[in-house]
Amino acid sequence: MKDRSSDPLIDVGQLKVGMFIHLDLGWMSHPFPLSSFKLSSEDQLLILRRLGLKQVRWSPGRSELQTEATPMQVAVAEAAGADQQSPEQQAKEAHRRALAAQREALSLCERQYGEAAGAFRELMELLPREPRSTRDQSIALTSALLDKMLIEGDLNIRLLNEGAGDRSTAHALNVAIISLLLGRAFGLGRDEMMDLGVGALLHDIGKTELPARVRNRDDSFTMAETQLYQQHVSKGVALAQGMGLAAGPLLVIAQHHENADGSGFPQRINVDRMSAASRIVALVNRFDGLCNPLLASKAMTPHEALSLMFAQGRNRFDATMLNAFIRMMGVYPPGSAVQLTDDRYALVVAVNSSRPLKPKVMVHDAKVPREEALILNLEQHSDLGIRRSLKPNLLPRASLDYLSPRTRVAYFFESAVTGNGELAA
Repeated sequence: MKDRSSDPLIDVGQLKVGMFIHLDLGWMSHPFPLSSFKLSSEDQLLILRRLGLKQVRWSPGRSELQTEATPMQVAVAEAAGADQQSPEQQAKEAHRRALAAQREALSLCERQYGEAAGAFRELMELLPREPRSTRDQSIALTSALLDKMLIEGDLNIRLLNEGAGDRSTAHALNVAIISLLLGRAFGLGRDEMMDLGVGALLHDIGKTELPARVRNRDDSFTMAETQLYQQHVSKGVALAQGMGLAAGPLLVIAQHHENADGSGFPQRINVDRMSAASRIVALVNRFDGLCNPLLASKAMTPHEALSLMFAQGRNRFDATMLNAFIRMMGVYPPGSAVQLTDDRYALVVAVNSSRPLKPKVMVHDAKVPREEALILNLEQHSDLGIRRSLKPNLLPRASLDYLSPRTRVAYFFESAVTGNGELAA
C-alpha cells in the first residue's frame, strides 16, 4: 500500500471540490463511506469543517480540480461531443460509463465492508486484554455503520464479491448489518439501533471461550458437545458484563438463541420475554447460519433459507418480524440463482426492500463477456420477472461459470440511487 505520509497537508478552509483527500481519523471517527476519497460536493466540505479538523492530507495527482465553466458552456460542449459520435459510438460510450459507475458502486461497498471487518477483528483481538476498550470500539463501529447507512435515503442490500476473510468476522458483520437494516425498517430510534447493533456484533463473543471444535453447531454433536456449545451464551453474558455493556446489548447476547415458542436455549423463554432487539438478532442469526454453515456443502441458498424459515420455523420467530424480514430481503434475496420469465439464468445481486419482487440481477449473456456484464434492474422492465429460484448446481454449466454463485454469502448496504447500470433486456 502506498505510504501517504509524504502527501502534502492543506488547510481545511482551502479545500475544493475535486481534491482527493485522506483522513487520518480512522473509519469509525467520521461519517464518510471511506477514509480516502475525492471531494464531490460542498456538503462534504461543510461536514469536514464541522469535524473540527484544521488540516488534512491530499493527493494532487489523484485530484480533479474543476475549471470554471458555466452550465451553458458545459451543456454546449457535451452536445457538440455527442453530435460528433455515431450511434454505435454513443452506445459504447454509454455502456462504458454505466459499467464504470457500476464497478465503482460495488468497489465502494466492498471497501467499506473491508474497513468494517478490519475494525471488528481489531476489537475482538482487544477483548482479552482490554474489555472496556472493546466495548467502546464496538459502540464506535456500530455508530459508524449507522452514520454510513444514510438513514433518510433508500438502501439496497448488496451481495459482495468477497467475504470478510474468517468466518466469524463475516458472520458477525452479516448479522449486524442485516439486523440494523431490519431495525431501520421498523423505525427504531438511534438509541435502540445502537443497542441492536452492538448486541448483534457481539452476540457470539462467548465462543471465544470454547474449544475450537465446538464453536459451530453440528448435527453430529454428542449430547455433551451440544451442552458445551450452548455454554457460549452464558460465557458471552459474563464477558459482556465484564465489558460493562448496557442492558440492551446484554439482552441480545443472552437471548439470541431463544425462540418465540420457548423451544430455544438457554432459558427457554418465549417471545413475550424476549427484547425486540433479541427477536431481530435471533431471526437474522438463523438465516445467516443456514446460508453460511461451517461446511459449505450444507449451505442453503438465501431463497431456500427464507423458505425454510417461513414454512417450518414460523413458530420459532416473531411472526411480524419474520414477515418484515422476508419483505426486506425480497422473495429472492441477494445471492439467489434464478431463472427469468424469458428463460435466461441470472444471479440476484441487490434488493431494494420497497420493491422486493424486482431485484437487480446479473444475467448470463453469452454475447457479453462476464467482466463487461451490466446489472439488469427488473424494476425497470415490467414485462420481465423471476420464474423460479434454483440451486447453483442445477444451473447449466455455462451459466454456472458465468454467474459464479458465492459459496459464502456476504452483504452490505448501498444507496439505491447508485450503481444503476443497465443491460438490454
